[in-house]
Amino acid sequence: MPFDNADRPGPGRGTGERAINLPPAVLWLIGINVAVHLLRMLLTEEADTNLILSFGLVPAAYTGGSQDLLSQVAAPITYQFLHGGWMHLVINMVTLAAFGAPVERLLGVRRFILFYLSSGVVAAFVQVLLFPDSTDPVIGASGAISGVFGGVLMLMRYVGSLPSLLPVAGIWIALNVFFGIFGGAPGSGGEQIAWAAHIGGFVYGLLAIRFFAPRQE
Repeated sequence: MPFDNADRPGPGRGTGERAINLPPAVLWLIGINVAVHLLRMLLTEEADTNLILSFGLVPAAYTGGSQDLLSQVAAPITYQFLHGGWMHLVINMVTLAAFGAPVERLLGVRRFILFYLSSGVVAAFVQVLLFPDSTDPVIGASGAISGVFGGVLMLMRYVGSLPSLLPVAGIWIALNVFFGIFGGAPGSGGEQIAWAAHIGGFVYGLLAIRFFAPRQE
């Protein structure tokens, strides 16, 4: 297993230190996501729509050139901090806290942030690859969180607490495809979810986590 046991939290480490016992990067990511959503509430509907179109991920912008260069460069990162509503935000942040905390404690702050953001970027371009003509903006942290979930499963596989990845991964992928086609996923408001981005981030997380984990010396 390509990580140093010294990086694992010891028994009781971190407990009782603060009311919300989450590692710093996860706390900062949650805080930024909530702050962005609160700031958007101060905007007019037109301004908010323009913000989503400029900084959400619009696949057709990369195939049809309908966005300026700054938006094209920024969108694979910025779309991860925009959400469709409070339910969408809350579900993603709770999931980030659950899956992100153990991964950050293993990887450390810098490696975790790189792993998280790169999962979101890969998820974005999988969505662009499969839906190149779509003009619907993709927003939300789900692609990045899917990568973190994939990383959690792989780490569990390494330490032997998950005998086989296939059943869990298969069910998770099937659920994403189902909700992506028929809509109605929790927090989606009945809108279709970007299932391709979720699966892209998830597969990336499975494959890439080993490159971010600290090496044994």
